Amino acid sequence: MNVYFACSITGGRRDEAVYQQLVDHMLAAGHQVPTADIAGPAVHMAEQIHAPDFVYARDVAWIEACDALVAEVSTPSHGVGYEIAYALNLGKPVLALYREGAIVSKMITGNDKPTLRVHAYGSEAEAVGMVDAFLGNQG
Repeated sequence: MNVYFACSITGGRRDEAVYQQLVDHMLAAGHQVPTADIAGPAVHMAEQIHAPDFVYARDVAWIEACDALVAEVSTPSHGVGYEIAYALNLGKPVLALYREGAIVSKMITGNDKPTLRVHAYGSEAEAVGMVDAFLGNQG
């Protein structure tokens, strides 16, 4: 399955270990994750070389080509919110995960689109299990 992974880049990287675990797990399970590089610590340097219009066109094309979108939304991010809305408007299934206790936008938690799933997790292992369950239901 082609999975677009979304997470905060400029808004903060507190949950980078979770980002990396989720992406590593999806790749190990055989999924394609075109955004895999954003989970790691080198993302800021890698993204600095690209102009905003390039990033927008690239990411929109990846969302259009994906089978599903998985987002870690514990850290607020304009880009992640935009990516989620874009995917939902295309009818793509979206999973938005957040660390228990994180304050998440009501634009995400209150959204009743049938293709959106929003879940809190208590551990990295629990988040991985939620991704597996979500992706397993998409096939």
